[in-house]
Amino acid sequence: MFYYLLKYVLLGPLLRLVFRPRIEGLEHVPPTGAAIVAGNHLSFSDHFLMPAILKRRITFLAKAEYFTGPGLKGRLTAFFFRSAGQIPVDRSGKEAGQAAIREGLGVLRKNELLGIYPEGTRSHDGRLYKGKVGVAVMALKAQVPVIPCAMIGTFEAQPPGKVIPHIRPVGIRFGAPLDFSRYAGMENEKAILRAVTDEIMYAILSLSEQEYVDQYAAVAKAEQAAAGELKERRFPKMRLG
Repeated sequence: MFYYLLKYVLLGPLLRLVFRPRIEGLEHVPPTGAAIVAGNHLSFSDHFLMPAILKRRITFLAKAEYFTGPGLKGRLTAFFFRSAGQIPVDRSGKEAGQAAIREGLGVLRKNELLGIYPEGTRSHDGRLYKGKVGVAVMALKAQVPVIPCAMIGTFEAQPPGKVIPHIRPVGIRFGAPLDFSRYAGMENEKAILRAVTDEIMYAILSLSEQEYVDQYAAVAKAEQAAAGELKERRFPKMRLG
């Protein structure tokens, strides 16, 4: 109930007013039945823009940190995500990927839309990074189509670290559904999972026209952070006085 209150009364109209989203390919999202919407992830606002423009309800797998933050802000964020029907997923530990797959398959078994970001985390520089194979596992196990989606301009509207977004137009493009029924029963074959995931990422890339990086975003972020720490140790800031 809170989901639809947000969508039609509280948040949806505000998002449309602030971002004035240009929508393309909405007809590719099936009106009924289970499907996966797989998109790039450029901004915190992505979580809300896509649900605001879709006619159907969509459930996202959200990182567990959104549900466990400290203080008043943390509690409000957790309440917001839970009330909107989003599912927390612990991304740490060896079982993290399996937990996400179980939760995602549970959504699909209800003939609902599942939203997922194959990159696994937000892009820190606006580029598109290598996809993780969990989306392929779910598509093959559930035997559902995958609708590629591209968020355009949300990185510039709300880059990492910016709480209040810039008021500027953004775009959302949906591509034709991808059918992977030819790989039915092959969800345990690593080469197949990689091929399916790469096909999904290529479809997203074609829609978003981003620069592609054949590396996981989390790895790229860690390398950037390590390089920054090394630079800080080698060239510490000069203190005056």
